[in-house]
Amino acid sequence: MNLLLIKDISERLQISARTIRYYEEKGLIAPAKQESSGYRMFTEQDAARLQTIVSLREVGMSLEEIGCVLAEMEGGDSADVLHHLELQRAVLFSQMVEIRHSIETTDRIIAKGKEQAKLEWDDIYEWTASLRHAKKLRSTWRDHWNYDSYAVHHDERVESTQQYGAYPSYRTALRRVLEAVHPQKGEKGVDLGTGTGNLAALFMENGIEMKGMDQSIAMLREAERKHPGYEVRLGNFLAIPYDDYQFDFAVMSYALHHLTEDQKRLALLEIKRILKPHGRIGIVDFMFEDHQAREEYLHMLREEGRDDVIADIEKSYYADRSRLTGFLEEQGYVTKTEEIQKRLHFIYAVPVRGYL
Repeated sequence: MNLLLIKDISERLQISARTIRYYEEKGLIAPAKQESSGYRMFTEQDAARLQTIVSLREVGMSLEEIGCVLAEMEGGDSADVLHHLELQRAVLFSQMVEIRHSIETTDRIIAKGKEQAKLEWDDIYEWTASLRHAKKLRSTWRDHWNYDSYAVHHDERVESTQQYGAYPSYRTALRRVLEAVHPQKGEKGVDLGTGTGNLAALFMENGIEMKGMDQSIAMLREAERKHPGYEVRLGNFLAIPYDDYQFDFAVMSYALHHLTEDQKRLALLEIKRILKPHGRIGIVDFMFEDHQAREEYLHMLREEGRDDVIADIEKSYYADRSRLTGFLEEQGYVTKTEEIQKRLHFIYAVPVRGYL
């Protein structure tokens, strides 16, 4: 067996001996020591382990996360290793989005400073307010829904025909998105909150290239199992893990009501970022036409004694459709809406009138 001294490992991997000893202190490596000299002796397996540690540190993983990955690699569990890497990619993408927004805000302040004789502190504070708000929304986002536990039975749940079920008019709603978006040959779309990939599958059956994103790793694994070749990514609506101007259209179903109103606005800006200049948006979700429609629906539920449905509505974030379309229009879109049933609506948005 070829044994290496710490200086040999240090030279090979271009890291300091001090760093190697630090990883040893943290329990990530455990080289043998010669009894006579006390020198650390590294095997090729130790070297490979250190190389992995260095690589994972380069992509920003914490030592604790690296320890988990190493244990899973040794146990032969490649699926869990991929999960950690996918989580890290989502974190990195969120950081990249924030850095980009910080640069854009800084550029605006510099431009304003050149226009004015003097920059005032109050002005700078005001100009950075939206940046602070977006950072707060991203940092406080949490997955409260535990969709990992639903993944295996998800497709059974969506087929329920109950009026107040979790996915009313499911197939009709998905089909409506496909019809409105009317994808063309050569276009590329993304299904956000893809779940097990049912909406994306409708597009793929029509020869359209689709990619998907979801915050549940179990849902994504099920989507990959059902639709071989379907590329999916772990992430959330507040930092969508795709580059700018990637897609001709974005679609989503039964997902937006998990976001607060402020989060919805940030999500729509993220969607706009990943779309090409004429990219269009199709949304089907729980919402009400306006505040009055919401109150009328809740009154009807109280009359029917459906406290369970009322509780579900109140713990979710059903959109006010008029406010949602208003925000889209502020962003340069024109919108077309449709009520599929009392609490389920469809919105189609495009940045030019020619599509409608």
